Amino acid sequence: MLKGEDLRLLYDSEVDTTTVVVANHSSQGQESNSGGSQLPSVTPQPSLSQQQSVPSGQPQYWSQPSFASPQFSEQPQSSISHAEDKSSKVQESDLSGTAYVHVNVMLPLDVINIDCELVDPDELRKKLQKLKSANVDGVMVDCWWGIIERHAPQQYNWSGYRSLFQIVRDLDLKLQVVMSFHECGGNVGDDVQIPLPQWVAEIGEGNPDIFFRDRERRHNPECLTWGVDEERVLSGRTALEVYFEFMRSFRVEFDEFFKGGIISEIEIGLGPCGELRYPSYPEKLGWDWEYPRIGEFQCYDRYLSKSLKTAAEEGGHPSTWESGPENAGSYNSRPDETEYFRDGGEYDSDYGRFFLNWYSQVLVDHGDRLPGIHWLYQTASHAAELTAGFYNTSNHDGYTRIATMLMEHGAALNFTCVELRTRVQNEESPEALADPEALVRQVFNAAWDVTIRVACENALPCYNRESYDKILENAKLPNNPEERRISAFTYLRLSSVLMLEQNFTEFEQFVKRMHGEALSGPE
Repeated sequence: MLKGEDLRLLYDSEVDTTTVVVANHSSQGQESNSGGSQLPSVTPQPSLSQQQSVPSGQPQYWSQPSFASPQFSEQPQSSISHAEDKSSKVQESDLSGTAYVHVNVMLPLDVINIDCELVDPDELRKKLQKLKSANVDGVMVDCWWGIIERHAPQQYNWSGYRSLFQIVRDLDLKLQVVMSFHECGGNVGDDVQIPLPQWVAEIGEGNPDIFFRDRERRHNPECLTWGVDEERVLSGRTALEVYFEFMRSFRVEFDEFFKGGIISEIEIGLGPCGELRYPSYPEKLGWDWEYPRIGEFQCYDRYLSKSLKTAAEEGGHPSTWESGPENAGSYNSRPDETEYFRDGGEYDSDYGRFFLNWYSQVLVDHGDRLPGIHWLYQTASHAAELTAGFYNTSNHDGYTRIATMLMEHGAALNFTCVELRTRVQNEESPEALADPEALVRQVFNAAWDVTIRVACENALPCYNRESYDKILENAKLPNNPEERRISAFTYLRLSSVLMLEQNFTEFEQFVKRMHGEALSGPE
């Protein structure tokens, strides 16, 4: 795992700041967040008292959510009716004078091409000027490993990013920068293809166990398995060393943007779609997974298999516990079709609890960001969460454990799917038993209970009042004390659709409400 102390070595020794990142972010799952992703995300941050004394202009390092819920049911893009508007829990008139919530906008996934060139800088500048006119605080961009270290180990090309950062600085916007160590392409919202570096793919051809594998031993080249975090399988380096040296190169290259306070956040993506989860529901590999099925456990590469075997041996357990469950179904199973996930199934047996504790501890140890796995939330086993690595069932709270880990690293939590309504999801796909609202409440409360700060993102593009009202409802919970409020929101994403007059007017009103400003005149 990418440890907090490793990041502190990088940032505390080279940057005059009081915060560090332990997070991941990126572009897939729900709508790709890369370029923006989502975090659900996480980055180390100072305590609340420390944050109050951070000098103006010093970067704050967050981790972010990502978009982790595949094939969500999109809400209509047209304006909602007057009756629906009146029923909203958040009224525009109530938000004037409320706490300021920073609003950032994710840039398009293709803003930098595969040759590390800034695409159409003049048009981008016009769009950023328009965002600035709406008082947006900053923008988010992915720094893709597969672009920057594309051809050979430790040969980095940052040229396109320098051009982009200069435009952002000229417009006096802030930068959220995502270190994206996964591939982009094939997930919801991905309109570009950015693979892992060529030299990593070549290593993977000879040793596919550097990637996650499912029970059928099929490997997923979307990102490296967490099993190689400390294995020297990447031309003599461990995965942690590769990540560290990539980020050190970034820190040196863009020193002036740190010192000038332009870079306000850094997020580190270390899982599929940049999210802290296993790639349990792949959408693009022809493995037949469909929303809202349970997915599969992903722990069958040689390195994670060795870890499980060691855990069983050290615990004095029988040899039958040294591998994953045999009766957990396949990608497209329903929980009640499996002996493992059905109500009262093996997931709650002695072996089941041992395996799920080990599986989720690997994720916790890797320590980054939480995606919105809200489908099948209303089942006892929460099967979709279990295969993704979150040991969260009706009798086991999996998110407090993760929030506590983040608190110990001084991290903040950035979560996604805050615009989704349970009613709409269940109307569109009743078999999903989805409850995104309950999931958001559980995760936010887990974070607030251990006094870590929370930021959020939307999972799918949204342009309508109903979606914005739901975001505001989550961001500005009435009667909540200041320490149980959202501190920042990242909007997915800058596009030609957002720039349409009606959509942009609605967005401007949303930004004002997030900033706690009074709305001027009739809408």
